[in-house]
Amino acid sequence: MTMAISARQGNGSLDCGGAQVRAHCRHLATVVTVRGEVDAANVDRVGDCLRRFLVGDNPVVLDISDTEHFAGAGLSLLSTFDEDCRRAGVQWTLVAGPEVVAQLTDSAGECVLPAVGSVPEAFGDLADAVVFRRRLALPLIRKSA
Repeated sequence: MTMAISARQGNGSLDCGGAQVRAHCRHLATVVTVRGEVDAANVDRVGDCLRRFLVGDNPVVLDISDTEHFAGAGLSLLSTFDEDCRRAGVQWTLVAGPEVVAQLTDSAGECVLPAVGSVPEAFGDLADAVVFRRRLALPLIRKSA
């Protein structure tokens, strides 16, 4: 007998037992928004939902800034998601509130995951990276005959 990972709600989000996951495909990245509560009871379901959006090499912006409760299990979820992205070769950025970022800070005061304060900031970083890669490739294109 198989069980559904989640049920689709009327607003296009996936219900993961107290957390709602919704994805929007944009030009620069897929934005995956998690709302509600992430705790030990639903962390596996949320993780399964997140892995669905690791497709090809399209970058992912994971927005958890509107979660009401993000327990220790949620921090483990972020570490697992980081590993999944590395294995898949997918660039990702975390959008989180200051309380979550503080929990992800190492002894040197640096966040151990790629985190920014907002989705527009994440898109700005992605756009800057595209411009940088194009500038690196430009001399190679000019030298071809």
